[in-house]
Amino acid sequence: MTRAVVGMGSNLGDRIGALAAAAVELDRTPGVRVTDVSSIYESEPWGVAEQPAFANAVAVLEVALTPCELLTECKRIEALAGRVAGTRYGPRALDLDILLFGSEAVDEPELEIPHPRLAERDFVVTPLLEVLPGAGLPDGTPITREAATEGRVTGVLAGPDALR
Repeated sequence: MTRAVVGMGSNLGDRIGALAAAAVELDRTPGVRVTDVSSIYESEPWGVAEQPAFANAVAVLEVALTPCELLTECKRIEALAGRVAGTRYGPRALDLDILLFGSEAVDEPELEIPHPRLAERDFVVTPLLEVLPGAGLPDGTPITREAATEGRVTGVLAGPDALR
């Protein structure tokens, strides 16, 4: 089993409900077990500023899947939530990103791990450090909130129990 971390975001409809449903569906996926979840944070839109605020969280998983298999499952869960292709960085019902996958680095056309902008985005770093204090990138670089200057967290919407 490999520990993986998935970032979750939503800014359309029932944001908290979408994140909770995604956590449940991840845990129901064969070869995946959710071992921890963060609180749900509200954050400023990033990329396209004229859109609703996001709800963001992370889920820590134990997986018996390859990174590409996990990506396939994340895309399946996004589709279940009603995600459709749209503007890059635009509004979405659900966004699931594989942030970390053990100590592996993956550089494939469809998948890059660690997520290429993970350490720059407060909406990822804040929930990640909540569940994995002292987390770092596979090359040993520490992940810090001070370096995360994009997508600022503006508040806490719910504790981790909302995702269980």
